[in-house]
Amino acid sequence: MKLVSILKTAAMASVVAVPAFAQDVTLRMQTHYATEHPTGQMLATFIDDVQTMSDGTIAIEMFYSSSVVATTETFDAAINGIVDCDATGGAYQTGKNPAFQFVGDIMGGYETPWQQYSWLYHGGGYEAAQELYNANDMQLIGWSIYGQESLSSSKPLAGFEDVKGWKFRSPPGMETEIFEELGASPIVMDFTEIFTALETGIIDGADASGLANNVGLGLYDIVKHATYPGFHSMPSDHLACNKAVWDGLSEAHRRIIDTAWQKLSFQIALANEKANAEAAAELVQQGVTLYDWSPEDRAEFRRAAQVAWEDWGTRSPEAGAILASHKEYMTKLGLIE
Repeated sequence: MKLVSILKTAAMASVVAVPAFAQDVTLRMQTHYATEHPTGQMLATFIDDVQTMSDGTIAIEMFYSSSVVATTETFDAAINGIVDCDATGGAYQTGKNPAFQFVGDIMGGYETPWQQYSWLYHGGGYEAAQELYNANDMQLIGWSIYGQESLSSSKPLAGFEDVKGWKFRSPPGMETEIFEELGASPIVMDFTEIFTALETGIIDGADASGLANNVGLGLYDIVKHATYPGFHSMPSDHLACNKAVWDGLSEAHRRIIDTAWQKLSFQIALANEKANAEAAAELVQQGVTLYDWSPEDRAEFRRAAQVAWEDWGTRSPEAGAILASHKEYMTKLGLIE
């Protein structure tokens, strides 16, 4: 009888020790990625991870391809309760505050996703960025970084000397300022115009995406030069949620979402690193020349980038604070002096 009593007590203790999840919650999120895009497919895995780890007490309703509001309006949609979370990127919000440039794409800063992640998680970046998000009634959960983008060109791009006078498609913002500083001729145009502009010679090249994505766009059917690994741009997507909604979740639910997002973000970086390496090998076989810029040329680009950084850092107090955090950490890594 004594043994039975002991077993009953142990069983009851084990039941009590299992934490009960809070009441069921549904989070509405919007992403600009389509369901068939590799990142869209990984987001589906993220949703499954969250629902499984929470034993079904967290449901995520993901709106793909910016189906609720335009991509640039997702952040405000989360602030205003139209959706709960924004799974696009901070770079779309530079009009709201220039500081978002330094959480969206630092341009010429870190050389690998892992350096950039380390600033966020181990270099004071999360705290610096969180002040910006919280000031907008949002909570930054984390980043996803797919890696360096490549420049595609009809002409050699062996070093910074080759960009002088080079006409290329550029996104708006800081990038145009950096390349103008180096003597290039950036032309802002939509993604949809790149192919025709290359075919007709309106531009010599394009900043479109990572190497594997550029293959998918068909750019190397037209041009036969590219930078790889890239150095000039490494955009980060984010998961950011309405702060009141986030604060209303249980601690267990918040940790589950954070953990699942970190898994997603690192898997995106790994998957793209593999895809780009495979694309590079195939392109070389097809006669495309890939250029890995020397440390000296990379440093020259970073010096030009710093001119733009400093200007953007004066545009708001938050921009100055986040830039200072980046510079302090990059100095520790030996990337800048």
